[in-house]
Amino acid sequence: MIIRDEAPADIDAIEALTVAAFERTAHTSRTEHLIVDALRRAGQLSVSLVAEDEGRIVGHVACSPVALSGGETRWYGLGPISVLPERQRQGIGTQLMRRALAALRDAGAAGCVLVGNPKFYNRFGFARREGLIYPGVPPEYFLALSFDGRWPRGTVRYHEAFDVTV
Repeated sequence: MIIRDEAPADIDAIEALTVAAFERTAHTSRTEHLIVDALRRAGQLSVSLVAEDEGRIVGHVACSPVALSGGETRWYGLGPISVLPERQRQGIGTQLMRRALAALRDAGAAGCVLVGNPKFYNRFGFARREGLIYPGVPPEYFLALSFDGRWPRGTVRYHEAFDVTV
């Protein structure tokens, strides 16, 4: 399996796998594939990596800039991250996470936020951070990772692509 940047020929496969990955997930808007497409069209996919195995796209991760009410810059949101249901629990998501975080660090990012299960994301250094808020999400599921040791305070706003509805 290889992890690589998405290519234009991957777009349909990314959409299909994102739909499949979230189809049976309890906490989902069922718009994750639309979010990725809207981010791509807006030129906001700072990182878009695919996991390819034997010519088939089996995973994808997206990262995009976020706005912080305190004016801090170089912070990104990770997500959605998707793995085909039949390939989950095989380490693909872990590999995608590691590569996406490395890409953000290499690009000079100050940090990264995400909404997700702390049991999974704590292993990558993500944790709940007092004073960093994403409205509408229980605080225990809004996690952050600083790359430079500095922690912003305030409200986080994802790109308007995350507001897409079905």
